[in-house]
Amino acid sequence: MTSRFPEVDTSRLTRTTIGERGGMVRVESFVAPEPVGKELDRLLAMVPELFGGADFHAAARAIAEAHGRGRGVLMMFGAHFIKCGLSRLLIDLMERGIVTAVATNGAGAIHDYEIAMFGLTSEDVAARLPDGSFGMCAETADGLNGAVTSGYGDGLGFGESVGKALVEANARHADASVLAAAYRLGIPATVHVGIGTDIVHQHESASGEAIGATSLRDMRILAATLPGIDDGVVLNVGSAVILPEVFLKALSMARNLGTADGRFTAISMDMNEPYRALTNVVRRPTAQEGTGLALRGRHELLFPLLRAAVLRRMG
Repeated sequence: MTSRFPEVDTSRLTRTTIGERGGMVRVESFVAPEPVGKELDRLLAMVPELFGGADFHAAARAIAEAHGRGRGVLMMFGAHFIKCGLSRLLIDLMERGIVTAVATNGAGAIHDYEIAMFGLTSEDVAARLPDGSFGMCAETADGLNGAVTSGYGDGLGFGESVGKALVEANARHADASVLAAAYRLGIPATVHVGIGTDIVHQHESASGEAIGATSLRDMRILAATLPGIDDGVVLNVGSAVILPEVFLKALSMARNLGTADGRFTAISMDMNEPYRALTNVVRRPTAQEGTGLALRGRHELLFPLLRAAVLRRMG
C-alpha cells in the first residue's frame, strides 16, 4: 500500500558542488589548544566568586574534580559550537581523558564532516534560498548519507559511522573533527537527528531507514554512557531543543534500569537561557540531588576560558 499523497521527486533536484557553494566558516579560523600560562592564570584569578563568576568557577571545579575521581564528563553541543572554531579545544579535552563522551545533533555532524573533508562549512542560507540552491551540495549529502548507510549495514550508530568514514577516508582536516577524534580514541560520539531538519535529508541519497536506525541506536548508546556521569558532569553547549530532549529520555532509561541513579553536576552554556536546556538538563535531573549551573555567554569566548580554568585547577 502506498500513500494517497504525492511526494517530491528528489531525483529531479538540481544540485551543486562544494566548490560552487563555498562556506562562510573555514578551518583556518579554528583555534588550536594552547598551554595554560601565567597570563591566563592572572586573568582567571580576576573572575570573582560572585553571581555568574561563582557559577563559572563551580563549573570548572566540577569538571576538574570529576576527572580527578575518574568519573565521566559528557559534553553535548549544537552545530554553532563547530562553526565557532572550537573543535580542537574539545578534542584536546577528549585526548586528555577529561571529556569521556560527546553528543551532537544532525547539523553538528554536518559541520564536523564538511570541515574535516573540505575545510569549510556554513553556507550563506539567505543568499541561496531564493533560487532553491540552499542545501543542495552533492558532496556533503552523498558523503554523509553514504557513511550512515554503510554504518547502518555494519550495525553502528550514526556518530560512529561518520567518524569511521572520516578516518578511513584520511580526511584532510580530520584533526579538526570531533567525530573522527572520537572514533580514533574509542569515545562514544552520538548524533541525534530530527528527520527533515538537515540539508542532507533533501537528497535522493538519504535513507530514512539508515538515518532513523542509526540515530535511534545512538540514543540507546547515550543511555548506556550515563552511568558514567554519576558523580560526574553533563555539559550542554548551545543545543536549545534536541539534545536536552534526548538527554532527558536517555537519563530516564538509565534510571529505570537502575544503572544511573546518583548525583551529578549539570551545566548549560549558551548565549541566552533556552527553556529546554535549563529545564531538561539543569533543573529536572538535579531536582532531588545534584547541582545545576547555567553559564551565559558566547561559545567562542566562554568555552576557551572554561577549558583553561579546568586545566588550571588540574595543575
